[in-house]
Amino acid sequence: MKSKRTIPHTYVIVFYIIIFAAILTWIVPGGAFQRQQIILDNGITKEVIDSNSFQYIDANPQTWQVFSALFDGFVDKSDIIVFILLIGGAFWIMNESKAIDVGILSFLKAAKKIEHVWLFRKLGINNIILTLIMLLFSMFGAVFGMSEETIAFIIIFVPLSISMGYDSIVGVSLSFVAAALGFAGALLNPFTIGIAQGLSGIPLFSGIEYRLFSWIVINVVGIAWILVYAKKIKKNPKLSPVYEEDAYWRKSELSEEIGTYAKAGKSAWISFGMLVAVLLYFSYVEFYSVLQIGNAAYRFPAIPLAAAYFVVFGLLSLRKSIHFYILTLLGLTILMLIIGVMGYSWYVMEIASLFFAMGLASGIAMSYSPNKITQLFITGVKDITSAAMVVGLAGGIIIILNNGQIIDTLLYYVSRAMGDFGKLASVELMYVFQTGINIIIPSGSAKAALTMPIMSQFSDLIGVSRQATVMAFQFGDGFTNMITPTSGVLIGVLGVARIPYEKWVKWVWSFILMLTIVGALLLVPTVYMQLNGF
Repeated sequence: MKSKRTIPHTYVIVFYIIIFAAILTWIVPGGAFQRQQIILDNGITKEVIDSNSFQYIDANPQTWQVFSALFDGFVDKSDIIVFILLIGGAFWIMNESKAIDVGILSFLKAAKKIEHVWLFRKLGINNIILTLIMLLFSMFGAVFGMSEETIAFIIIFVPLSISMGYDSIVGVSLSFVAAALGFAGALLNPFTIGIAQGLSGIPLFSGIEYRLFSWIVINVVGIAWILVYAKKIKKNPKLSPVYEEDAYWRKSELSEEIGTYAKAGKSAWISFGMLVAVLLYFSYVEFYSVLQIGNAAYRFPAIPLAAAYFVVFGLLSLRKSIHFYILTLLGLTILMLIIGVMGYSWYVMEIASLFFAMGLASGIAMSYSPNKITQLFITGVKDITSAAMVVGLAGGIIIILNNGQIIDTLLYYVSRAMGDFGKLASVELMYVFQTGINIIIPSGSAKAALTMPIMSQFSDLIGVSRQATVMAFQFGDGFTNMITPTSGVLIGVLGVARIPYEKWVKWVWSFILMLTIVGALLLVPTVYMQLNGF
């Protein structure tokens, strides 16, 4: 009798990739470009390569470093690792209150009430809900490059998805996949389009008309794919590749007996008063915030409006239920997240601190003792540790490639190989190159700084618009973010959702292949049509 084939653990797969990267350092010669500092039009200083400065250097093959790379990977990705741990601990405190369960049940009940409307019944209320959520996060990805922030939403959307009769893959799609679609069809993303266009010497965010068309096409195709998959899972949940893993989420099945109208106690009012005082203080200090949307800046009383939201809905929710108050607190957290990212360039440290404060405020509102809050936080950290661990392990892949001095050599080889092709073939090859390089350099801004100085000059030589080169970078940078094992965000998302990497790859590869083909087709008009900004 043949033994059942065992699928390697995610940690094993990542370690195999580290070993493969080390082997490459023995095969590919070392090489390096010279770097220089330049200031972009938006005032950002970036380190870019001198495209004519490549030279071979002594090889640095990696051996025992496959083990030290694990340590260095944890150090390199420490910000995302701590971010995940803090998010896990904070949400565990909130989850103990059952507020999210109450919110999901209330949401589903409200959705059922409008199902009788002919249009909603025809389109499917669930389809409308999934589409609207995905469009929102896609817009976030397209406008300000939402990426790491999606990790925090997995704990909300996966239980929601399970409760609606879907699986954790659909839950991940609502925020992470949707943001990735927006990232690929970037409209005003300063971290990709802004840097790429600045380094290419073309007006920032020019050509937005065709990028808007591309964003619409990518979202129509991507969201339709998710809706078809969701319908299949709704019909037969056991067809889900993660049906067994989703038992973790199903075992905490939402109960109709949850105390939706549990009265808010004295501690909840204390929590409310403290937060109002803090918001009033910051409203006074920062009455106006300058929110960046692409290359445009808007002076806006964002914090006072967030404070007004919390005062009004906080009072209403406290009169109704402690659970609804905590949901209002979650809403405030999301508002402050958007304001912080768009107005104050927040990254993982500030976002993690924000959610940590949310967790503490939730615990205080529920009248939990300091010891109980601490125990709940520790339990949440333990529960999410495996997700944080794999992020550190995946970081070791980049460490090996960098220490082996082969990334610049690979870049040089590919750019030289594209010189003998026609215009369309060259643009498509740029797309293939950017897609491939995204596997070893998942950071969009870093990849733009590394590749665009070469690619933009190459486009001049073959008579192709530099805008087309930016589009090739944009698509190549976006789609494979959903599969590359070197992406700390992807690994973090899968860890929080409890989706094994190998099962995710089995599901997502055909989706990415389809999106990659769509991207290739969208590049054709950039060569043969007169487009505004091209």
